[in-house]
Amino acid sequence: MNVLLTLFLFDAAAPSAGNPLVGFLPILLIFGIFYFLLFLPMQRQRKNTQKMLASLQTGQVVVTSGGIVGAIVAIEADGTLVLRVKPDNVKIQVARSAVSSLFSGEGKK
Repeated sequence: MNVLLTLFLFDAAAPSAGNPLVGFLPILLIFGIFYFLLFLPMQRQRKNTQKMLASLQTGQVVVTSGGIVGAIVAIEADGTLVLRVKPDNVKIQVARSAVSSLFSGEGKK
């Protein structure tokens, strides 16, 4: 009998269910924060990289994803680039997608 009374009192003290959307609010808030802190900047960076890759021209100095710095000598029709790499002016062929950024010579003295 005592157990039944205790269960009845705990059941009466429990809050009613109310609106089920209130339970999902923290989860939605976390997804919103992830979207604005992670996904939106990644989309912007991807768009900027695609724009940079589309606007590559001969004579520009680029850095590949492997860390090779070279000047663009030619842009092939199949989407590859021919780079001239110093000091021996070696020419290498790389995929356009391998270019990670344009090189700015600010670090040189």
